Amino acid sequence: MNTRTILAATSLAVMAATAQAREPWTDDVTSRTQALALLQSLNADLLSHPSATLTLERWCGAHALAPEVKIVARRVKGQDKPLPDDERAALGIGPDEPVRYRRVQLACGEHVLSEADNWYVPARLTPEMNQILDSTDQPFGKVVQALHFRRQTISADLLWSPLPAGWEMDAPLPAPHKGVLAIPHEVLRHRAVLYTEANQPFSLVVETYTSEVLAFGRR
Repeated sequence: MNTRTILAATSLAVMAATAQAREPWTDDVTSRTQALALLQSLNADLLSHPSATLTLERWCGAHALAPEVKIVARRVKGQDKPLPDDERAALGIGPDEPVRYRRVQLACGEHVLSEADNWYVPARLTPEMNQILDSTDQPFGKVVQALHFRRQTISADLLWSPLPAGWEMDAPLPAPHKGVLAIPHEVLRHRAVLYTEANQPFSLVVETYTSEVLAFGRR
C-alpha cells in the first residue's frame, strides 16, 4: 500500500468510527491507520480543551462506548504519592505548602479510559470544592469548573503508535497478521498544570489514557 492510499485511509478514519456495531481491530494496515488517526484526534481534542473529563465525555458519546454518556471518577485509595520537590515550582508553592493527592480512574460505563494522578493545592480551592473532593468520587475537572480554569500542557506523549516512524514517507509497513491487533494498556500520556482564571497554578495532573479509548473497534 503506497503513502497516498494510506493518507486517504487516514482522512476517513475518524468518520469510520460511528456508533454502529464494529468488528474487533484486526492486525492490518487499514486498522492500524484508523487507530493512529483516532489517537491523534483524541490527542488534539485533549490539547485544545481545559477539561480532560469533559473531553472524554464527548469522546464516549461520539463513539457510543456506553448506554449512558457519563464519565465517572473511581477513586483509587491507598496509593498516595508525595509531590516531588522539583514539581513544587510548577505549582508556585514553597516546601511547606500543603498539597493533596488524588488518583482516579475515569470510566465511561465499563471502560476505564484514563488513569490520573492529581496533586492539588487545597488553599487555592474553595472549602466546598475541597469537601467534595475529599468525600466523593466526582471528577476533579467538574468539581473545580467554577474556577474557570485553563490548562497548560507540559508534555503529550503517544506511548504506542500503530504504525512505525516515517510510515508517511514510505517507510516499511508492518506485515498483516491474522487475528486481533494487540494494543497495549497505555497508549497516550499527558502532563499538565491547571491555572485559575487569575492565572494561579493549583493542580498538576499526569493522565495516562488506556486502550479502552479504542474499545469500539473498527467499522
